[in-house]
Amino acid sequence: MRLAHLLTLLAAAGLVAAEGYTDTPLIPGTTWHVHDSARPQPPRADAAKLKCNEAAAPAGAVVLVGGADSANEWEADAVANAKLKTPVTWEIKDGAMIARSNGIRTKRTFGDITLHVEWRSAAGYDTDPKKKSQGNSNSGIFFMKTYELQVLDCSKTETYADGMTAAIYGQQPPAFNACLPSRTWNSYDIEWTAPRFNADGSVASKARITVVMNGVKVQDGTEYIGPSSHKKNPPYVKHDAKLPLALQWHGDAVEYRNMWVVEKK
Repeated sequence: MRLAHLLTLLAAAGLVAAEGYTDTPLIPGTTWHVHDSARPQPPRADAAKLKCNEAAAPAGAVVLVGGADSANEWEADAVANAKLKTPVTWEIKDGAMIARSNGIRTKRTFGDITLHVEWRSAAGYDTDPKKKSQGNSNSGIFFMKTYELQVLDCSKTETYADGMTAAIYGQQPPAFNACLPSRTWNSYDIEWTAPRFNADGSVASKARITVVMNGVKVQDGTEYIGPSSHKKNPPYVKHDAKLPLALQWHGDAVEYRNMWVVEKK
């Protein structure tokens, strides 16, 4: 048995830790470090219950991916791509948008929303065993350009629990690993509540998210302790009540389709 395969089996059995860190700050309210290698992996959801929800956009929804004008809804994220000299757009093919070369954000701004999105991993671990953990189809959905919900193919590989599929990145793992097999479409049905700030900049209420992945609830009104970051816990900083959604480019051609938003009153 190859060593890499043996380590994967041992990690799945909880006999070795997943990749991660122990020298990062503690996550407030927990005993875990950010991206803690010892943090337990969530259980795998019952595969028989998993199914991509291909929900059609309801009347009044803003279609961000899948509509005739999808390309016009997005722009290169100048902040995330400060070195870009020219905007680079993602490829749109067969109604899907494929991550290419840079992060993008919506031209529209949003506060509290219902968001539906379907995503599919790039060719990865199944064809190249070197593509594993955080390198296996890494992307992310950033609400208000600030608060990340992780997109990653964890169908056969593991990573630090707070950085796996459907994690609030760097903060809270999902309740279940609800990934479908690689190169299979997955769905996120999301209820997002933006943070509120007092006039002095202090936090009146934190950002919250509920996520149903492939029919299984994996986040249930979970609060963000602050903005998403790698190996850090930055504090909330007062910002506008409405900001763009953003999609992350992390080196893999992750695909998105049937992405629509309903703004809450």
